[in-house]
Amino acid sequence: MRMTAEQRREQLLDATKAIVLERGFHAVSIEAVARAAGITRPVVYGHFDDLRGLLEALVDREALRALRQLPETYDDLLAALTAYLSAVRDDPGTWRLVLMPQEGAPRLLGERIAAGRAAVVARLAAALGPDTGLPDPELSAHMLRAYADEAARLVLAGYDVDRILALTRHTLAKLSR
Repeated sequence: MRMTAEQRREQLLDATKAIVLERGFHAVSIEAVARAAGITRPVVYGHFDDLRGLLEALVDREALRALRQLPETYDDLLAALTAYLSAVRDDPGTWRLVLMPQEGAPRLLGERIAAGRAAVVARLAAALGPDTGLPDPELSAHMLRAYADEAARLVLAGYDVDRILALTRHTLAKLSR
């Protein structure tokens, strides 16, 4: 059975992602992607004009995938952290690209990551607004985002989500006294 154009495009992006995660961005070439997908180079060129277009499509897809996995609101910070860490645990490849970009990554990846972080900080700052009594909601939002990203990196390193959440609950309880 032949793949649709969209299915083939996804296959090529998946093959590219696998190469990046296994060997880094420097190992990606049209030939390597074609080989990994079990097709010929002209098929890859039929979907992407060049290597840059292929890498940009991968970055766009993974950035969108990551943002869709994040909670819409941050009214309940512990629930938001739980959702974030669960997303990282369930889709480690995407989050490795976002949280641990490798040398040779396209500049676009850094731009997408920065935009995503800015959006998260804005959502957090809104949730931590003047009603919470925090003296600096924006700075607090940056610090919470950094904490959450480090917790996510720990999940990628093999730490258990429940263990991280237990420590977070304990720390929050101690701070609220």
